[in-house]
Amino acid sequence: MTKSELSATYRDYIACLNKQDWPALKCYVHDDVSHNGTRLGVEGYREMLEKDFTEIPDLHFSVELLVVDPPYIASRLGFNCTPRGTFLNLDVNGTAVSFTENVFYRFLDGRMIEVWSVIDKRAIEAQLRSPSDDT
Repeated sequence: MTKSELSATYRDYIACLNKQDWPALKCYVHDDVSHNGTRLGVEGYREMLEKDFTEIPDLHFSVELLVVDPPYIASRLGFNCTPRGTFLNLDVNGTAVSFTENVFYRFLDGRMIEVWSVIDKRAIEAQLRSPSDDT
């Protein structure tokens, strides 16, 4: 895939996530996809995303930075959302938070086969800290 084709495919993938168009996910995610070194397969990957949307009903993926070097993509995703209950082992409980995720992808045959992701948990922790915690 060319840079422009891979970029368009990725943006279509993000749109698919935001629409929660789960049947279309297989168009973007390889059958043998792994996430942070764990093989999930497309169904496991879908389950992971569905869980995210259950825990964060207003989840929306926003591409803040995109670097394409086929077969790789590096992306910085931004989020402004209100997770229910516990998120990343933090008691968020419906508090509105903003954070980013840095994600790297490797594509094979036009679909992502490897995904490496790191969420900025410290940004969330800082937003959950009460003013009295700083004294």
